[in-house]
Amino acid sequence: MKSVTIKDVAKAASVSNSTVSRALSGSPEISEETRERVLRVCKELNYTVNTVARSMVVRSTRLLGLILTSVNNPFMSELAYHIDRQARARGYNIILCNSSRDTEMERELFELMLGRQVDGIILAPAGPGSYESLRPYLGRIPSVFIGENLREAPESYVSVDNFRGAEMGVEYLYRLGHRNILYFGRRRNSVTHQLRADGYASACARLGLTPMYCNNTFSSTSIKYGYQLAKQAFSEERKYTAIFASTDTNALGVMQAAEEAGIRIPEDLSLLGFDNIRDSSLPRIELTTIEQPKKMLASIALDTLLDKIQNELSGYSHRIVSPTIIERSSCRAIKQ
Repeated sequence: MKSVTIKDVAKAASVSNSTVSRALSGSPEISEETRERVLRVCKELNYTVNTVARSMVVRSTRLLGLILTSVNNPFMSELAYHIDRQARARGYNIILCNSSRDTEMERELFELMLGRQVDGIILAPAGPGSYESLRPYLGRIPSVFIGENLREAPESYVSVDNFRGAEMGVEYLYRLGHRNILYFGRRRNSVTHQLRADGYASACARLGLTPMYCNNTFSSTSIKYGYQLAKQAFSEERKYTAIFASTDTNALGVMQAAEEAGIRIPEDLSLLGFDNIRDSSLPRIELTTIEQPKKMLASIALDTLLDKIQNELSGYSHRIVSPTIIERSSCRAIKQ
């Protein structure tokens, strides 16, 4: 089937090729009547703009790359949703890729984005080694890291204050009367999770509490892994009155295991999560959690990236967003 060209549109609308181009680009050099006639003919002929050819002229594809660690992760999927919506509102489209927390695949995807000539890239790093792995490419395209604190790395990133969020969680449970709080799902292969564990330990030290940990022996977090860890934890003597889960997915796994073990939440055990994914607010779950403001993170990341693209800015910015506590019904006050 022959594709419709700009020459076909020009012939049908009785105008020149350049007039069609001006109509499609929104140029003020033609009348509104001519523009409407050209656009009407484009619609009638099902003409679509050759974006590759246009990008060669204007040196912009209006495409942004988005590389996430796991689209199956509820937090990441919600983040992708907000980035996509806000990018479209700004006139850009997203190419979404999944690195599966593999730094080698992440590097290959970054090269793929460069080959597709995207205008910029937003990246949730696969792990602590992502920055070093990608450093040879970062100077070639505007890039922003999201969701991971790169500490002092000279690259732009936006992240929630994971350390302070964990402190807030311990302080909240302490105010409810809990003095034995288990930190559930500590992971050592993630800067984000290390910061959360450090925040928990810091708050415990300040409040005179003894830290207790249930370590995540898996490579990532999920409801399934949280359930398996909780089953093991509940098979042993319970010396804690509250669990502070490192993520909401871990907390949902704890809920499943607790129900099987006959442990009532919050009557027998208070449960606090971190992230505020969509499922946390569902009936019968009503999880109290530390919220990562996903819409705000998406907005800051996009604004930072587009500022780099449109103003050809060099340098970098580090943005740390404050978390908040979302109170629901999975925690209760206890008497000492």
